[in-house]
Amino acid sequence: MNSSTVIQEWTPVCHIEDIPKLGSRVLQQAGADNIAVFRASDDHIFAVVDRCPHKGGPLSAGLVHGHAVTCPLHGWNISLESGQAQAPDEGCARKVAVKVEAGKVYLSLAAQG
Repeated sequence: MNSSTVIQEWTPVCHIEDIPKLGSRVLQQAGADNIAVFRASDDHIFAVVDRCPHKGGPLSAGLVHGHAVTCPLHGWNISLESGQAQAPDEGCARKVAVKVEAGKVYLSLAAQG
C-alpha cells in the first residue's frame, strides 16, 4: 500500500428510520465537532459538520428543503450535497462521507476531529 491510499473506516451511527424525513440527528463526538446527519424527503442521507460557515449556527436546527438546509440563525442556504453556501452567500460546511446499507447509516469519521 502506498502513502496515497486512503482507507475509509465506516462507523454505524443509526438506522435511516431514526432520522425524520426533512429532519436531522446530531452525532456528538468527544473532542471533535458535532456532525449533523440529514434525511431529505427522497430518503437521501447527508452529513456535514454541524456548524454554518457564516457564524457557526447549528445546521441541525435548520429547515431541510430538497437537498439543502437553511441555517436557523441568519437564513443561509447550504447545499447538503456539496456543503457550499448558495449564492449570494459564500462559504462551505465540511462534508462527512456517508453511506446507507440495509437501512443502516454509516459515517466515515476517520478524517474528523
